[in-house]
Amino acid sequence: MTEPLDPPSSASPSALRPGGADRVELMQTFVRIVESGSLSAAAAQLGTTQPTVSRRLQMLERSLGLRLLQRSTHRMKLTEDGERCFARAKELVTSWEAFEADLRGTGAEPEGTLRVLVPHAFGQDMMIGPLADFLDRYTGMKVHWFLQDREPDFIAEGIDCAIHVGELQDPSNVAILLTDVPRIVVASPDLLRGRPMPEHPSELTAFPWLALTTFYRTDITLTHRETHESERITFDPRMSTDNLFALRSAALRCLGVGVASAWVMAEDIAQGRLIQLVPKWRSTPLPMYLLYPYAKYYPARLRRFVEAMRIAIPTVIEDEQRKIR
Repeated sequence: MTEPLDPPSSASPSALRPGGADRVELMQTFVRIVESGSLSAAAAQLGTTQPTVSRRLQMLERSLGLRLLQRSTHRMKLTEDGERCFARAKELVTSWEAFEADLRGTGAEPEGTLRVLVPHAFGQDMMIGPLADFLDRYTGMKVHWFLQDREPDFIAEGIDCAIHVGELQDPSNVAILLTDVPRIVVASPDLLRGRPMPEHPSELTAFPWLALTTFYRTDITLTHRETHESERITFDPRMSTDNLFALRSAALRCLGVGVASAWVMAEDIAQGRLIQLVPKWRSTPLPMYLLYPYAKYYPARLRRFVEAMRIAIPTVIEDEQRKIR
């Protein structure tokens, strides 16, 4: 493990502690200002006052000889120098916090705030249980929970880690495969009323369709679980959405046939509100990853969160799968 850089031997105490605050503290305050979006929010998170946060920002700008933020009555914006400083400051602060955690030993309780980006449907439903268990175990932790179906720009957005479903776009991040998410074909029993139960994917084209635009729009390929035979079907969707819960609601309202992650539909199938069609045929499972940027050091709060999710998430998916087997 690479040791953090030592300050030059010629640096005086006053250079390291301008105005009574060391530069790591100034960088931490600057990072918190940018991530929270305002001086007052940063002050609340740091447990101090807005004038103190403002004074630290001014001290940092003076010590660097740069203007980092442009502020007006209604908005705050990073300058070009501020954007570069934020990226480096975030890395420095993260490394310093991880360095401190390492010195305290692996048994130290993680503290601080994690900023986590998670998929909309999974993040507002299935992951809340594992998250609650994590926070109950580590009482010094706080989590900012962002729901978006995309890969984040970790440095620019100040995100610590992300749960991502689907193929990856950025190979530069650490990507831990958590599990594969099975996808199945479902419809309301009322949609099949008066029609024969389809036995082959080709028969599904006779039904109205729902499209989940984040993964399929006008066609989809289904594969037989035993023979591995593949069948591509095309359709003109009656409704298209980028939200998994919206597709589920539309299917329950008898608007059409849809393909979705099995865990979302498992309870509805178990209760008879939805039917799994051509059950031996499935769309390609979607990989689920835990992502975070490469760094020399990782703070204890991130390490513990990664450890917890690697265990909890596959179990959650497997438990839901059992309802429809």
